[in-house]
Amino acid sequence: MSKERSYEEAIKELEEIVENIEEGEIGIDELASKIKKASTLLKFCKDKLRNTEQDVEEILKELGK
Repeated sequence: MSKERSYEEAIKELEEIVENIEEGEIGIDELASKIKKASTLLKFCKDKLRNTEQDVEEILKELGK
């Protein structure tokens, strides 16, 4: 059973990747895969924020009727 990732989980994983890169804890052999993973996480977070913003705007419009 797969659980949908939460925004908070994605941000935490992204922060860990960035921290590991900054501290030099990621070897050159795995750097590309970590960058690819970070890119996927960024897209997920961006999409989640955009969808949430649209939902909030829709709710506010309905409340303003």
